Amino acid sequence: MTAAPKFRVKLVATEDELRAAQRLRYEVFVAELGSDGPMVDHAERLERDRFDAFFDHLLLVDDARNADVVGVYRLLRGDQAKAAGQFYSEDEYDLAPLHRSGRSLLELGRSCIAKPYRGGPGIYHLWQGLADYVATHGIEILFGVASFHGTDPAPLAAPLSLLHHRYLAPPDMRVRARASQFQTMNLIPEDALDRHAAMVRVPPLIKAYLRLGGYVGEGAYVDAAFNTTDVCLIMDTARLTARQKSIYARGAKR
Repeated sequence: MTAAPKFRVKLVATEDELRAAQRLRYEVFVAELGSDGPMVDHAERLERDRFDAFFDHLLLVDDARNADVVGVYRLLRGDQAKAAGQFYSEDEYDLAPLHRSGRSLLELGRSCIAKPYRGGPGIYHLWQGLADYVATHGIEILFGVASFHGTDPAPLAAPLSLLHHRYLAPPDMRVRARASQFQTMNLIPEDALDRHAAMVRVPPLIKAYLRLGGYVGEGAYVDAAFNTTDVCLIMDTARLTARQKSIYARGAKR
């Protein structure tokens, strides 16, 4: 990047904007991480699925680079999930505790940032847009799967165990990975963990949610098609401290 980024956050409003989001997802999830799926278009380099038609798509745009789409979030409210027939992550997790809560739900997914923008303020601008969306729609619980790269549990034993021992969701919010691809996260006893070394192995996005007061569900889900080991993150807006709320709501205001 030559010019300093000039960020703007918006919801997808046109087919061209949706394709730009799918193109960025392809670069990150397919080209970079080796994922695949039945609706992935390798010729056009688009990562897509049947749920795209039901999600809202939050875009991070850099107006200093010809309005390039450099970040994406998919957002699915409860009413949109009913139209789709389910939440996306219900293929991986039993969401019964969240459904029983009777509270307003928002599923987050396909979060990604273009390589040159990682580690910078871009994610905070996306969070600002997310915070505005949550306020607009009266959302109470946010959740969604986030991924470790790879499907072999051995190299992931330390970070998965740390999540299990230190960040397991309260029983009333504790979703559970489906039995078909269930991977226990309780792989190393807590007293045998090097917590600092384990946290270093946790992907940045998951660490960010933990700093915001997020929890994880019971068990990981091994997704062979995406070449990932997934955990379900849950965040209850009512349980956030004032400091945590300020982290995810401050981005574009700084």
